[in-house]
Amino acid sequence: MALPDLLHSSASVPLLGALVGLLVLFFFFFFSSSRNQGQGKDPPGPRPLPLIGNLLSMDFMKPHITLWELSKKYGDVFTVYLGTKRVVVLAGYKTVKHALVNHADAFGDRELTPLMHTISKEHGILFANGESWKEMRRFTRTTLREFGMGKSMSEDKIIEECEKLMEVFEQHKGKAFDTQKSMNYAVSNIICAIMYGSRFEYYDPEFKAMVNRANENIQIVGSPSAQLHAISPWLGQWLRAIRICRKNVNQNQTQMRTLIRALQDTLNPQACRGFVDAFLVRQQTLRESENMNPHYHSENLLHVVGNLFAAGTDTTATTLRWGLLLMAKYPKIQGQVQEELSSTIGSRRVRVEDRKNLPYTDAVIHETQRLANIVPMSLPHTTSQDVTFQGYFIKKGTVVYPLLTSVLWDETEWESPLRFNPSHFLDEDGKFVKRDAFMPFSAGRRACVGESLARMELFLFFAALLQRFRFTPPPGVTEEDLDLTPTSGLTLGPSPHQLCAHRRLEAES
Repeated sequence: MALPDLLHSSASVPLLGALVGLLVLFFFFFFSSSRNQGQGKDPPGPRPLPLIGNLLSMDFMKPHITLWELSKKYGDVFTVYLGTKRVVVLAGYKTVKHALVNHADAFGDRELTPLMHTISKEHGILFANGESWKEMRRFTRTTLREFGMGKSMSEDKIIEECEKLMEVFEQHKGKAFDTQKSMNYAVSNIICAIMYGSRFEYYDPEFKAMVNRANENIQIVGSPSAQLHAISPWLGQWLRAIRICRKNVNQNQTQMRTLIRALQDTLNPQACRGFVDAFLVRQQTLRESENMNPHYHSENLLHVVGNLFAAGTDTTATTLRWGLLLMAKYPKIQGQVQEELSSTIGSRRVRVEDRKNLPYTDAVIHETQRLANIVPMSLPHTTSQDVTFQGYFIKKGTVVYPLLTSVLWDETEWESPLRFNPSHFLDEDGKFVKRDAFMPFSAGRRACVGESLARMELFLFFAALLQRFRFTPPPGVTEEDLDLTPTSGLTLGPSPHQLCAHRRLEAES
């Protein structure tokens, strides 16, 4: 029966009324189901529409900006509906820190979207919860420290890779080029050396493919397609980006299994080459002692390695690319960095211990991280239990967005939050000062496991590159023309651009 016939059929009036009634009841029970039962009030927020919630208010190319603007109207704890999914947003330094640090257990679980659940199957450390996540994170932190994360062993690897990267930059002989791929390969090699015990050549086709697929997936996971898939999982089979993401994961896992198998075939428990060896030795030890810890299995190893590879490649490389772009954009600041490097270091290699004597350089790196804001919404959390927070009741299992944008751009914490200003990290005497609201690595139970390594990489790569090169826009492009609009994705990278790397005369001596 056609719809007009249905509407005009007297026999169908009861049926139509029943359908309307069921629809009304559905909306009533859906929206009331998120309400508490007398434990406290719900966080405020814009009124949602049936089925689509607040989607019409969202800019899916830059959702963090929409949420940041909503926080100014509804406060530091508020609710939005992405379709029928209820999300509580935490905004501002004090609120985000209070939730993630003071209420770490309650806000410490990870949201597993349908895509992430399909990809990770709750293995690894990024998209997992419960005892498996706890054990894998504890093992990862301990093992990374043992292999020199943040120590001299890592420092030597980074300095070696700096030299390789600078050789690539010099091959362009001052002509304009895109820094993205070579920067990604260099940073990726650091985490590969820690995981596998060896680095790859930049021209290695399998290595290049693995890095490129990981970077593509990071952009897909934060894309409108992925957000749509999270709201309506049944659309996944028709969304090209989702199919590409799954294909990329499968291909990278095939390559990682091959690398792991080769290490397993040549394993020497007395001489571990890297993280993978340490995991395999732990497996072997547990097996021999018949203490079969259920979490040390091949899928957890595969996913932890994949998590470290993707996260360890993209975020640091993206921050460094922002740093070089900002130096070309603000040549006076670049000049001050290079003057400090020349007067303090000269032409010798920069070491981590030099950081304390390079306050301006350190401040520029920190300000790049703050302004670039590359992980604007962190990775979504969920509440592991019912919690009353800042006077609002939040049910167990509620999706929570810690809005790091609102922390790094908090107007109550930063003197000029939307301007590139290294003075944010300097006192009146020009000495480096820490700022509590500097939270690019998040905080609490889900803080970046590789923070100390990332901090070392950022300092050594940035200082070495600025020591040897002066970065400028391409011929015919002015500093004002350089676009600071970020790309969309899980991480916010610079828009496609080219720079010129000119060898500095000081670097020749």
